[in-house]
Amino acid sequence: MIGTPHRAAAAHRAAAAHRAAAALPYDLLRGWYGPVAREAGRVRRAAGAIPPTGLVFTSILSLQVGSAIAKSLFPALGPGGTVVLRIGFAALLLLAVERPRLRGHTRGDYAAVALFGLVVAAMNTSFYDAIARIPLGIAVTVEFVGPLAVAVFGSRRRLDLAWAALAAAGILLLAPTPGTSIDPLGLAFALLGGACWAGYILLNVRVGRAFSGGSGLALAMAVAAVAIIPVGVGARDALAANPGLLAGGLGVALLSTTIPYSLEHAALKRLSARAFGVLVSLEPAVAALVGAVLLGEALGLRGMLALAGVSVATAGSALTPRLR
Repeated sequence: MIGTPHRAAAAHRAAAAHRAAAALPYDLLRGWYGPVAREAGRVRRAAGAIPPTGLVFTSILSLQVGSAIAKSLFPALGPGGTVVLRIGFAALLLLAVERPRLRGHTRGDYAAVALFGLVVAAMNTSFYDAIARIPLGIAVTVEFVGPLAVAVFGSRRRLDLAWAALAAAGILLLAPTPGTSIDPLGLAFALLGGACWAGYILLNVRVGRAFSGGSGLALAMAVAAVAIIPVGVGARDALAANPGLLAGGLGVALLSTTIPYSLEHAALKRLSARAFGVLVSLEPAVAALVGAVLLGEALGLRGMLALAGVSVATAGSALTPRLR
């Protein structure tokens, strides 16, 4: 019995050392960009004073402004280099803010996080490849087929099929025809991004049930950051010649990931899923407006009709359950 206190003390020291080692990566990260992580926390706290509808709209605006800034980096970094910076910085920021625990989960949970990360990487890469070829508003409009498909296929109502048909008609308006300037490869990348967005929604539910808060998203973003590295190899020379481009990448990560995530997280605590769906239907219109103001992009009549069709279908799909 004499040795028991000594064993207890040794166990306590070992546990303390383990906790310190586990915390070390986060402490190092905070030492490098701690002010940014603290600012993200302040954004989340300040969000409590803003109406939830305002939070969602600000989130949408932040996301689209981030996309416009990302597109302005393409001449120097290309879509691949830009997406690497966006996901890399976003992963670091989310890891610092969420500090996810790695223990206490099943292999299936870790597999879901890994798959989630790969989908995040594919979704962002395809979206950036799309907006490199077509206007921002059109790319976002086409991408919306992903979440709309999830809503429609998860429903048994005929009315949802009508909303899907309306969205499909809008997308068909964008089909390349003689005399049009819409890049078919850009449309294909946008459709691929929409498919990945659908996978993102489904996996987000699975990962959210297994990991508390946003820790699952933080881990998935870390997986995406590793998976995406080969895509940005060609940007090494540009970054070496102009390290200031890193600041642009950090800005894109904040505007496109950290701030929207924090605002939406706060909004969903006070807003129904239906109301959120209606507000999100404004995203193609906001993207078109941001593209016109910041990038000088014009959609044309067919683009505006397609945008209207997809937005109305998204809002209708979210609203009509109230009529049952």
